[in-house]
Amino acid sequence: MRAPLPRDAFESALRELSAKYWDKHPFHVRLHAGESTAAEIRSWVANRWYYQRNLSQKNAAIIANCPLLEVRRRWVERIVFQDGSADSGGGLADWRTLAEAVGLSWEEVRDERHLLPGVRFAVDAYVNFCRTSPWTESAGAALTELFAPGLMAARVAVWQEYYPWIDPSGHAYFQRRIPVVSGDSAYTLDLVLTHCSTRNQQEAALAALGFKCDVLWAMLDAIAHATTEPGA
Repeated sequence: MRAPLPRDAFESALRELSAKYWDKHPFHVRLHAGESTAAEIRSWVANRWYYQRNLSQKNAAIIANCPLLEVRRRWVERIVFQDGSADSGGGLADWRTLAEAVGLSWEEVRDERHLLPGVRFAVDAYVNFCRTSPWTESAGAALTELFAPGLMAARVAVWQEYYPWIDPSGHAYFQRRIPVVSGDSAYTLDLVLTHCSTRNQQEAALAALGFKCDVLWAMLDAIAHATTEPGA
């Protein structure tokens, strides 16, 4: 049997997968360079709605597969953040505001008329992965959140600079999510480093994080293909 990686080496290997994160995708690079059209941004928002609305099912699947009470109690906070409560809206409500801020009606986002097959396939694959995999692997997949806070902060700045036509109310999702995801990522990283104690478990977590990066990349592939004008 191969010895497990030391904790610091395992963490480094996880962080190195930032090279596969979707901020490197050509669509995302153009978005942050101020080169995206309004139609491209609306397609990104409308399609990512499907990802947003499936996050709670994904998190519920992780909870269902986890035998540890203390982890379930902590992880359920993600569902409350996304779905909101009887007293306040959550991430989904903020995403609705974003959709309206970029010029989409709530009806066309909610009925998913703009949802691309490639995006549906990628998101469904991710949810199914979390339903059928050990919870430690699903937690590993969630570690894309390690790479997210800086990107979200940059997105708000970029949209303010290059896309002033987007109503500022649409920035709320990212502004509220930044401090939350920073705490979530630190917690999840510690979970994965602690509970993936064998080399096989470590490699499975690394593969899961790579898979999640592929899911996000595939979403942008589909959006980029659908929004590219013929002959461009």
